[in-house]
Amino acid sequence: MTTTDTSSRKETTLPPHADREELASAKLWAVYISEAEKYDKALVESWKADMEGLLIFAGLFSASLTAFLLESYRSLIPDQGAITIAILAQISRQLDPDSDTKSGAIIGSSFTPSTASLTCNTLWFLSLGLSLSCALIATLVEQWARNFIQRTEMRPSPVIRARIFSYLYFGIQRFEMHTVVEFIPFLLHLSLLFFFGGLVAFLLPP
Repeated sequence: MTTTDTSSRKETTLPPHADREELASAKLWAVYISEAEKYDKALVESWKADMEGLLIFAGLFSASLTAFLLESYRSLIPDQGAITIAILAQISRQLDPDSDTKSGAIIGSSFTPSTASLTCNTLWFLSLGLSLSCALIATLVEQWARNFIQRTEMRPSPVIRARIFSYLYFGIQRFEMHTVVEFIPFLLHLSLLFFFGGLVAFLLPP
């Protein structure tokens, strides 16, 4: 009997349960990957859709709020036209020989904005800051979701894919992505609350 015959006989006499264990392991990983892929993709796709809607709303809201701010910001600075008219009127009185106000001082810049104007602009600037923060965080979450989906669509061996899904899932838990995603609408609602508070102050009579 030759050495080749002996080695071939050893190969053919491998325990049959090894193939069964390998096949069962492959099936187990396939089931895990299938379920993890369904759960993770459904979760991330829903987050991505929510972020897209929040981005659209935050963009439109910020643009509208900026228009209000451009109008309300004028109440924080003195009216240059009114100051010019007052100065010209005072100069005219000083040049009038019959006037008794020759020694009067030219009007200074003693302008003080009203409390309603300060309140309105403060609330609206806070609202704009929160709205832009929502847009920034939503953009980062959307980019993360896109990267997450790309990672899960990789096609290495089943064991490596299972490790990738497990790593990404524990990453979601570690960085508390659920809390971050739920916190974005809260910031947007707070921004709207500040806007309506500033709108009430803006509509108050001077």
